[in-house]
Amino acid sequence: MSSSQKKTIWSLQDNKRTEEERNIFKPTGKKPKNKTLQYILVAILVLFVMSFMLIQIYEEPLETCVTARFCINSKEDVLLYTGYVFVNIIIILVAIAVAYKIGKRLGNKIKV
Repeated sequence: MSSSQKKTIWSLQDNKRTEEERNIFKPTGKKPKNKTLQYILVAILVLFVMSFMLIQIYEEPLETCVTARFCINSKEDVLLYTGYVFVNIIIILVAIAVAYKIGKRLGNKIKV
C-alpha cells in the first residue's frame, strides 16, 4: 500500500441525506420548558404516598399527641397521620440540606 493512495473515509449515511434531513436537528429558537415546578410537585407527591405506605405497613395502631388535647391515631385518622409523617420527613430532609450547606461553607472557610 503506497502513501499516495486515497484514504477511505467512513460514513454511515454515505452522504445520502437530503438538505431537509440535515436541518432537522438545527435549533428552532424556542426556549426549552422549565420543568422544575413539575419535578418538585412529583417529588412531594411521591413523599406523601411513601408516608401513607409507611403507615399501612405497620399493622398496629399508632397514636401521637401533637398537643395535650389533640391526639391522632394511624387507623382512625389516616390522612392526618399521613400528613404528620410527611411533615416529619420534610423536616428531616430540610435539616440534612441545611447541615450540608453549613458544612460546605465551613469547609470553604477552613480550606482543609
